Amino acid sequence: MKGLIQRVSQASVKVDGRQIASIGPGLLLLLGVERNDTSNEARDLCQKILSYRVFSDERGRMNVNVQDAGGSLLVVPQFTLAADTASGTRPGFSRAAAPEIAEKLYQEFLVAAREQWSEEFVAEGAFGADMEVSLVNDGPVTFMLEVGA
Repeated sequence: MKGLIQRVSQASVKVDGRQIASIGPGLLLLLGVERNDTSNEARDLCQKILSYRVFSDERGRMNVNVQDAGGSLLVVPQFTLAADTASGTRPGFSRAAAPEIAEKLYQEFLVAAREQWSEEFVAEGAFGADMEVSLVNDGPVTFMLEVGA
């Protein structure tokens, strides 16, 4: 399971021109679910993201996680993160989980985030939808986090 996190001052998601989610300062997570991922990977990646220290402490060092910074988390499903780009000029998606499995693990990730953090601080995109994601990257600060095989 892969998660591309970006520290943002704000982020939002629109579907069919209608805003369905938005956050202020926090993390935008683009979540990619791969073929062999399980509930364990969803929980492990959630824990890693919520505890990953990418916010500045009083000395200006990245030493504070999103929870301690009082930030929010916007989780957007993005199957293209599971793409095989090793050869050629067109991505392959054989590594991506089947849609029904990916959606189940995406939902499990959201449940874990809301249990470990708080309902009010976790927003979500729409699985399987054509989304418009807007963000203001703070830094810019962007990291790819992975768990599992």
